[in-house]
Amino acid sequence: MSADRITRRSILAAALAAPAVAHAQGAGWTPTRPLRFVVPFPPGGATDVVARVLADRMQAALGQPVTVENRTGAGGNVGVENVVRSAPDGYSILMGTTGTLTINPHLYTSMGFNPATDLTPIGMAFATDHVLIVNPSVPAQTLQEFLALLRERPGALSYGSGGNGSSTHLVPELFKMVAGVQMQHVPYRGSAPALNDTVAGNVQVMLDQLPSALAQVQGGRVRALAVTGPKRSSLLPNLPTFAEAGLADAQATSWGAVMGPAGMPANVTDRLSAVLRQVLAEPAVQQRLAAAGADAVSSTPAELATTMRDETAKWGRVVREARITVN
Repeated sequence: MSADRITRRSILAAALAAPAVAHAQGAGWTPTRPLRFVVPFPPGGATDVVARVLADRMQAALGQPVTVENRTGAGGNVGVENVVRSAPDGYSILMGTTGTLTINPHLYTSMGFNPATDLTPIGMAFATDHVLIVNPSVPAQTLQEFLALLRERPGALSYGSGGNGSSTHLVPELFKMVAGVQMQHVPYRGSAPALNDTVAGNVQVMLDQLPSALAQVQGGRVRALAVTGPKRSSLLPNLPTFAEAGLADAQATSWGAVMGPAGMPANVTDRLSAVLRQVLAEPAVQQRLAAAGADAVSSTPAELATTMRDETAKWGRVVREARITVN
């Protein structure tokens, strides 16, 4: 199941199927000590928030503590490598993301590991849209007017990002490629300062993740023009999608998925995957993720492997064509 094609229907279907799947597969492995859930980013971000919600419910289902560990550095590669080098026994799992699993392999030439071969897919966990926002000084009131402005004034507007190779860099580059427009890239050390400068007008445009930008949109400090996901966001239901504006190929979703080290036994993978799907089917978990601006999204390990393959090819093309590098 591609993360870009996730619908509420698929989430509901997973919710209905999860208990039966868990019952069928859940008897193959029972942990006897605590699990580590590695998050490759600092505490407080969306990935960390989701991981802590899932850890809380997974430990109830598994009967053992699931402890979140934040291991940061190198664009998330430090945390990923920590799990890659761990024993494949089910006691070390990773909250991977679009960036760490499918973008970083194209940006870092010497990671020392390959997410496609050195990790075991367990299941999807969440997805979140990006939202196209502009400073109020930009005269465009709609996405169509914004596109017309960019075509009239190629390169006149600048967009901020959280840094070279971040999702807030690659999603705008994909948008530029599909729409045939030009904007100048201004990288920052993180998305928060880029958003602050968009509010201040030092840059005019940003394609930020929706949870980060929502308060500024709702406060009227920036103007939202469209979302990048496959459907309208329940948080901004009046905002069109890129697809509605004829830019379906610019559709993009940032997502997170649970992974383990390569070589995990099938019964361990199946048990963890079944528990993850069961947890994601809980209405309370879905509500807690929605409050953080994320959709609960579940999948089988095989579906996650397909998503990773498709997304790796997609973002690799963007990195190559936009000639993106990291310092």
